[in-house]
Amino acid sequence: QVQLVESGGGLVQPGGSLRLSCVASGIIFPYYTMNWYRQAPGKQREWAAAVTSGGSTNYVDSVKGRFTISRDNAKRTIYLQMNSLKPEDTAVYYCNAERSRQNYWGQGTQVTVSS
Repeated sequence: QVQLVESGGGLVQPGGSLRLSCVASGIIFPYYTMNWYRQAPGKQREWAAAVTSGGSTNYVDSVKGRFTISRDNAKRTIYLQMNSLKPEDTAVYYCNAERSRQNYWGQGTQVTVSS
């Protein structure tokens, strides 16, 4: 059974930082591209960041220079370090594991950026 479990969300003031984590089980973790998606209230879910099996990273333009995605294959975990947070970063953040036609999702963790 595949499980992706996110943690680290919360309430933070604008300009602050948070680090999200996602622990995976039930998959051969090193083989998967791992993604972070987010869904703001009233909006569609959007892709935010990815780290491939080879360690290459990519980001949506709105988070470039502020967010950093990383992976630790030994811990079967990915991270999203979020700095200089803005109110528009408020969303539920979802972890996703992708390989070929396989696609798995976590339950999400809420991030709220507000003063």
